[in-house]
Amino acid sequence: MNRYGRGLAALLLFIACGWLIKTAFYQGWLRFNYPSRQQWPIQGIDVSHHQNLIDWAQINPREVQFVFIKATEGSSFRDPAFQQNWQNARASGLVTGAYHFFSLCTSGEQQAQNFIATVPVVKNALPPVIDLEYGANCIPQNHEQVTAALRVMTAKLEQVYQQKAILYATREFYDNYLQQDFLAHPLWIRDIWRQPTLPYDRQWTFWQYANRGHVQGINTVVDLNVFQGSQAQFDALFRR
Repeated sequence: MNRYGRGLAALLLFIACGWLIKTAFYQGWLRFNYPSRQQWPIQGIDVSHHQNLIDWAQINPREVQFVFIKATEGSSFRDPAFQQNWQNARASGLVTGAYHFFSLCTSGEQQAQNFIATVPVVKNALPPVIDLEYGANCIPQNHEQVTAALRVMTAKLEQVYQQKAILYATREFYDNYLQQDFLAHPLWIRDIWRQPTLPYDRQWTFWQYANRGHVQGINTVVDLNVFQGSQAQFDALFRR
């Protein structure tokens, strides 16, 4: 093979390897984070109707200790799979919590009422979660309007569920709105690239470390999470 042929072969091999790696990441068979079970023994998932019909009986409780289930979005949307997922997950023995996708252009009062009308008040449930991110959202209002709406919603949820809402945030949203605010609320940080470290030594409670994981009983990819803390600290989150 001449020099041109060897160069072309090397280029094709490079392209093929790149395609394989990209495909492996997209399919969820390769990722950046592999949290140790020894360091983070309490791990779980979050789901919505995008996971289609879930066979909760097939989910291994030794691998999945908790699940957050999408309930609502904005002022009116209710996830069509929420009630079924909520009932079946709890029946299977999993610790459950519900989450709300926060709209950047709807009042906090309306969003809180949507969530409260959808998610029952039950014992041994994780705190309600407010999902804060820019993706699939409307054009944000100014900083004061967003934080004011969020304060209204967190206050309403705490009044009803008697728990501080967990704030889920992408790193970009955290830096813009939460970095030195809402300090009393547990944080759930999304970072699929690396273990999150927050400025001012602020601690996170949950970490979403992958968005294309595989779990038996779910026929699509699913988000993977860990809890940072002991079993006693995890139990202390439950609604009594």
